[in-house]
Amino acid sequence: MAYQVLARKYRPQRFADVAGQDHVTVTLMNALAQNRIAHGYIFSGHRGIGKTTIARILAMALNCRNAIGSAVRPTPEPCEVCESCTEIRAGNAVDVIEIDAATNRGIDEIRELRDAARYRPARDKYKIYILDEAHQITDAAFNALLKTLEEPPDHIVFMMATTQPEDIPQTVRSRCQHFSFHAVKLVDILGELRGIAEREGVDADEGALSLLAEAGDGSMRDALSIMDQAIASAPVEDGRPRLDAGQIRELMGTVPNAVFERILEAVDGNRSAEVITVANQLLDAGNSPAQLARQFVRYLRNCVIAKIAGIGVDGADADGVAGELLQISADEQRRAGRSATLFGEEELTRFLQVMLRTFDELGYRQEQRFHFELGLLKLVHLRRLLPIEEVLSQFPVGGSSRPGPGVATARTVSAPAQGPARNLVTGAATARVLQTDAVVSTTPAFSPFEKDQSRRRFDEKAAVAAPIAAPMPTPVAVPMPALVPVPAEMVLTEEDAAGAAIIEIGDLAESVVVTPEPVTEERREPVVGTPHAGRISDLLASSPLYSAESLQRAAVDILSAAKNQDTPADALDNAEWTVTDGEVRVQTDLSKTMLPMVINSEAEKLVKNALRDAGAGALKLVLLPGAKNAGAAAKKPRAAKSGSAQAKAMEHPIVQRAQTLFNAEIRSVIDLRDND
Repeated sequence: MAYQVLARKYRPQRFADVAGQDHVTVTLMNALAQNRIAHGYIFSGHRGIGKTTIARILAMALNCRNAIGSAVRPTPEPCEVCESCTEIRAGNAVDVIEIDAATNRGIDEIRELRDAARYRPARDKYKIYILDEAHQITDAAFNALLKTLEEPPDHIVFMMATTQPEDIPQTVRSRCQHFSFHAVKLVDILGELRGIAEREGVDADEGALSLLAEAGDGSMRDALSIMDQAIASAPVEDGRPRLDAGQIRELMGTVPNAVFERILEAVDGNRSAEVITVANQLLDAGNSPAQLARQFVRYLRNCVIAKIAGIGVDGADADGVAGELLQISADEQRRAGRSATLFGEEELTRFLQVMLRTFDELGYRQEQRFHFELGLLKLVHLRRLLPIEEVLSQFPVGGSSRPGPGVATARTVSAPAQGPARNLVTGAATARVLQTDAVVSTTPAFSPFEKDQSRRRFDEKAAVAAPIAAPMPTPVAVPMPALVPVPAEMVLTEEDAAGAAIIEIGDLAESVVVTPEPVTEERREPVVGTPHAGRISDLLASSPLYSAESLQRAAVDILSAAKNQDTPADALDNAEWTVTDGEVRVQTDLSKTMLPMVINSEAEKLVKNALRDAGAGALKLVLLPGAKNAGAAAKKPRAAKSGSAQAKAMEHPIVQRAQTLFNAEIRSVIDLRDND
């Protein structure tokens, strides 16, 4: 006998043998048991998932010679031994006509079918027509079949299998029972492949079978076809073919996903050279850019799902809904979880969008290699750019007269006729003030490319006052960080502050007196002097823009005020904060595994918002895990905010008495006061 491919050799012959379509098989078996047979069925779904197979099994069950409940046929399953069952299985039954609708799609063929349907079956109970690829039938042919479908003879059953049910007219679909087939799950394909490998005498490890199941992409027939090809190319050991993962990857022309994990690690580290080097190695090995982009898109999709489902680096929480969404092996689930922890959900979504566009462009571009490399470089650039949401959040709401959180306004101040002005912080006498109306940004200028040393984060020369003709200097808009205390030495004296401008930051009580120094013909270059001389460069040099303590306090406060963020607040409160080289480095006591679990994406987003509100939005937040096997640091108590409910509770005499008598500890305070 000629060799049969695995997809035909192991084609199911019973409803129970069909994998992954229980919702269809159970319904059909119940209909057979209750004798509720419809005259028209539409089976739709993915390729290679059992549509035509179930149509043949249903035809066998309808024309089986043995009655349901008999000794030979106790269930609605076909008996597989009678003459009708064997003929239908062999494909030579007279009363079961299988038609390829892709070639017999015209109105003439359907008219012949309609005329033949009037005659009763030659031997069996039903005359059954199986129309494969039914969506290929023309509209005119479907219209010719409408009357027969609406009022068919009692001996006729139509079964239509299609991958595009939307192309079948609604008038036809309304006259038939429509069954939508599901893509076969990875575990079901894996179980079938494992059983077939045992029956075929093939030695295959789990990694190889997982690759075959993933390559099937929900199609059992595709997985069996690739397995048949892999067995033919496999080396033979002791008379048995041996399948391994490396051989199957080479056969399918794919690369291991560890390569894409390395690319994402290089993207996270802002290492463009490493990204291009890995791409060059893949392309020089003969891999197609389109195939690489396609595989990378699938890997990014798995990373996005792993991020949404909360799958950890060790593959935890990969069951349930996460397992349904991620139809990959356990090893690949852990790999996707590791890559997902490096980025936020928004970043992974942007990466996926860029690679999808790159994959589309590779279909009609001449230099595919260059466009693939460009797509990978865009991923590195996305890590350097600020999100548009963060930029827009620094502007005031449209039409509002109040400034946003990152903008300070200079109020108009009328100068008195005589006498000195008073400093708004210390009450000290200062010089007369000019009438001015300026807007001052509290956020320092920054570059979106944080690591690019060729761009300067803050250009001091741009803030230095230009030469101004005496005697009336013009006030200068000075970039100042929000919520920065004013040093005492910045208060100007009466003789040095001729023509000063009072700039009030928002509604705060703190104010800064700034004097642009008049420049004469003899001295146009700034002269180094004491901070109170009024020169802007000296003022900026004397007041640091960012303080690690203030940034830590702002981050802890915003987490404490948020819901369900007490644990991240405690972790950051116990951490060591430093500001260096354009980064806010937070050295925590958490391990590398626990760090992304405790300080999750929501907490990290709140911390970044706090840094932006404090004027440090241009700095990059770097969370560092603690030393391995280091003991946990003692948790220091966090001081209650002045005026808060916890602070008032601590001051209550009954609470203080309870602490003294019972050594009580206040863990949570619920504020039941009226918010108004």
